[in-house]
Order: sequence, then C-alpha cells, then structure tokens
Amino acid sequence: MSGTPVLRVVKGDLTPEELAALVAVVAVRNAAAANAAAAGKPTLRSEWGHPARQVRTPHTFGPDQWRRTAFASR
Repeated sequence: MSGTPVLRVVKGDLTPEELAALVAVVAVRNAAAANAAAAGKPTLRSEWGHPARQVRTPHTFGPDQWRRTAFASR
C-alpha cells in the first residue's frame, strides 16, 4: 500500500469510536462491491431509473381507466 491516506476527515472533531464506525462502513461497502465484481454478478439497478419508463403510453381518461393504467404499457 502507498503512504497516502484513503480516507481523510476535513471538518469536525471525530471521536475514535465515530472514526472506527466510519471506517467500518466504508470497508463493508467496498468489500461488498468487490465480492459482487469477483462473482461476476451485475449490480442491481433500480427500476425507477430504467429507460423503458420514459416511453410509457400516456394515461387515458374515462370510466374504470384507473385500473387499466397499470397494464397499459405492457
């Protein structure tokens, strides 16, 4: 490893316990990402940001259409 710090606290006065908690969270996050990459699993993507949601059909108005809007784009 190089001598440069990986994590640096710029502002605030952390206690040793708070710093240990921060380092633990960052380490777990990095380990999870490394394990997912090593296993060849793709990272999960939120469906809210999926491009297919941008090309949905517009909602139609009329009686009983609120039930059909969930199935209009499929």
